[in-house]
Amino acid sequence: MNRPLVLGTPEEFRADRLLDVLIPTRNRPAELAVTLGGLAAQDGVPGFGVVVSDQSDGNPAYAHPAAATMVRALRHRGHPVLLTRRLPRRGLAEHRAYLLAASAARYVLSLDDDIWLEPGAVHRLVTAIGELGCGFVGNGVHGLSYADDVRPESHGHYEEWIGPPMPERIRPDTPEWNRARIHSAANLLHITQHLALPPGAWRAYKVSWIGGCVLYDRAKLVDAGGFDFWRRVQEKHQGEDVAAQLSVLARYGGAGILPSGAYHLESPTTVTDRDVEAWEVVLADEDSPQPA
Repeated sequence: MNRPLVLGTPEEFRADRLLDVLIPTRNRPAELAVTLGGLAAQDGVPGFGVVVSDQSDGNPAYAHPAAATMVRALRHRGHPVLLTRRLPRRGLAEHRAYLLAASAARYVLSLDDDIWLEPGAVHRLVTAIGELGCGFVGNGVHGLSYADDVRPESHGHYEEWIGPPMPERIRPDTPEWNRARIHSAANLLHITQHLALPPGAWRAYKVSWIGGCVLYDRAKLVDAGGFDFWRRVQEKHQGEDVAAQLSVLARYGGAGILPSGAYHLESPTTVTDRDVEAWEVVLADEDSPQPA
């Protein structure tokens, strides 16, 4: 039988590291185990930390034997892991704000609990943000059940950065907003196959936002407001990651990175109440006329 799992403490975890991985989770023990397993197989970025914050209705997902074993594997490989619960639930943005506050690392990887990362993905992302110097880089996720569903009409939204990413003010009524279409289905997989990059090469491309796997320069994310807007949105919302990324893009720029090493597990969503798009609230506040 599994012995009791050490949770860790915020005081012990918080340290001046290169990278922390922030994982919010709810009611997904199997998916969390796969996500943690992908992290345990990463190399090239020694000693990164991992924070798991659970909002499950019953027992925390990390208590499942498979997930607990991956926590132990991470620690065995030299990665500090902090396991927490954040209850009662106050919405996705508040949950991400809580996770962000738990870290003092230079970079934070916001990773959903239904993403498997192939070996080398974290190292590639850290290398890319270090060279590009922008506010965030990310891996759009592949849905492998769509591997045979080629959508060339979406591939035209792929545009590489020539030089470092520049700040961009992106809104829904602009052509740049449609860049998100390349992150559907398996589009990125097909674009990557077409590029035929040599081993070790990567490309930075223009984005409006990326879901599931985003590496931020933590100081730049905090300077752009982080997820503090959670107080201005009702609990039942989505699009909190979009809101944060649009703010970072406007100040520091951002990029997607190919090849992507992120694979979506394609499990049913646990976010069933989506009454409000957080980014709509944030943009309405930002774009409203200011008093003279």
